[in-house]
Amino acid sequence: MPPSPRPRVTRDQWVDAATTAFRSDGLAGVRVEALARTLGVTKGSFYWHFDDRRALVDAVVERWEAEQTEEVIARTADDGDAHARLHALFAEVAARGPRRGGERRLYLEAAAEGVQDAVRRVTARRVEHVTGLLTELGIPADVAHRRAVISLAAAVGADQLADTLPAGDDRHALVATALEMALSPA
Repeated sequence: MPPSPRPRVTRDQWVDAATTAFRSDGLAGVRVEALARTLGVTKGSFYWHFDDRRALVDAVVERWEAEQTEEVIARTADDGDAHARLHALFAEVAARGPRRGGERRLYLEAAAEGVQDAVRRVTARRVEHVTGLLTELGIPADVAHRRAVISLAAAVGADQLADTLPAGDDRHALVATALEMALSPA
């Protein structure tokens, strides 16, 4: 009896597997040999779809940018006035925190992995979006920008500290506090 043919794995399946590895272990977890074993294929399958590991990392980061920035912004865009949209945005950020383990490491790994431009672009987009919502609420643009940076830094920082926070520290409450800081009177 001839051996059964190896399953054909698509480019999207490689990116799915790599994204799963990224979510749990950061970009360092995106290893071609380990992914090939997970998918039950040889490394040759990988090279059918990608020139090198960097191309796969770029695809993972592109997906991260879409899912963790553009899709989140889109989902919260129709939630009422700017105040309601900010609350929806920060609630979504807090809820997604546990599923963003790779993003915790990404800010530290960006330069070594050659994706710092993408991380800068995502950060700028997030700051721009929150700044726009704060200016809609009547906060002067320069103050809104600073508050957007600080509130996003607090939310990202809560992710960075998530595994080491003392018991009882509620990540949702910390992210809500970041929003309160952004909205506080001058």
